[in-house]
Amino acid sequence: MALLEKMFNRLGHLLLRGAQLTRVLFYWCISTNSVTGKPSRHQPLQRVGAGEIHMDNDVGIGFFPSPFFLSTYAYLEARNPSAIIRIGSGTWLNNNFCAIAEHTSISIGRNCLIGANVELLDSDFHGLAVKDRCKSLPEWAKPIVICNNVFIGSNVKVLKGVTIWDGSIIANGSVVTTYVPSGVIAGGNPAMVIRAIDPNG
Repeated sequence: MALLEKMFNRLGHLLLRGAQLTRVLFYWCISTNSVTGKPSRHQPLQRVGAGEIHMDNDVGIGFFPSPFFLSTYAYLEARNPSAIIRIGSGTWLNNNFCAIAEHTSISIGRNCLIGANVELLDSDFHGLAVKDRCKSLPEWAKPIVICNNVFIGSNVKVLKGVTIWDGSIIANGSVVTTYVPSGVIAGGNPAMVIRAIDPNG
């Protein structure tokens, strides 16, 4: 019985890998942008836009077992020619990650852990006044900088103009709208510093 269970587990693992490989190839084919570097794609990645996308070779995309592994994909869009997305070595993006740089840049440093359903946006994509809601000007966008060793929980939104400094943690479900200093835990909507991280754990 144990042998039969082991065989079914192995077969299931092979089917899972095959299904995900098919999805990875599909999103590779429909992407309209290129990416420098060779990330480890455990989940499909769609690359869109006229700007630049740079990833170091040891960036991980997608994670199993984790929710949304087979039902979602990573989405990177450097929308306009001025837009740049950079992701540093050792960083891991969990399932359903989304980063859109419309006019400026989104920079993620080295050795960051980013949870599922995280969204980074350098723009509001529409003006706030009624008369401006059908346009988005470059001067309204602001870069996002996530420094090294940052840990971002699942379901977090990081909005334009945010810098998160080294080693900080963003709690699950937070909306980050402003600067987060190094070595702290921040959370909430809008996210605020909760406490410093104990260096001894």
